[in-house]
Amino acid sequence: MSQVLKDTPAVKRARAGRASVKRAAATGQFVITKPGAPLISAFIDEGGHVVVQRVADSFGMSKGQLAETVGLGRETFHKVARTHAAKTQSRIREMLEIVSRISVWAGGKEQAMAWYRAQPIAAFGDRTAESLVKSGQAVAVRDYLDHLAMGGFA
Repeated sequence: MSQVLKDTPAVKRARAGRASVKRAAATGQFVITKPGAPLISAFIDEGGHVVVQRVADSFGMSKGQLAETVGLGRETFHKVARTHAAKTQSRIREMLEIVSRISVWAGGKEQAMAWYRAQPIAAFGDRTAESLVKSGQAVAVRDYLDHLAMGGFA
C-alpha cells in the first residue's frame, strides 16, 4: 500500500517508522511504501490505475521511454484516456509484476529493470523479458519465473 504526499507531518512520521519514503523527481511529492508491499503497490492511485509518471520517475525514464519499454507508442501517455486504457494498464502491470519478482533476486528494482531490458533468456531463444512482454507473452515469462522459483533449471 502506498500513497503520495507533500512534505507533511505524515511523511516525517513515516520516515521515523518502517515505511520507505522517496521523493518523485517530476512532481516533488513523496511516495510512501509499507515494508513487504509488492513493488507495483507504490504506483497505484486511489482509482486502481497505475500512475505512469510515478513509474517513469522511479526508473529514471521519460514517459516515452516507458511506453517503448512496454511495447506501446511514445504518444500513448500524452492523454489520460489512453493512459487508463485496458491495454496500457495491462502492459505496465505486466512489466511491474515481472520486475518486482526479479528485484528480489537481482538486488533491487534498478538491477531488475536492467535484467528485464537486456538479459537474454535461453529458454525463449535468447529473447529478453522486454521483447516477450512487447509481443504479448508476459504469461510465459511469469511461468518461467515460477519454474525458476520452484528450483527448476534455466
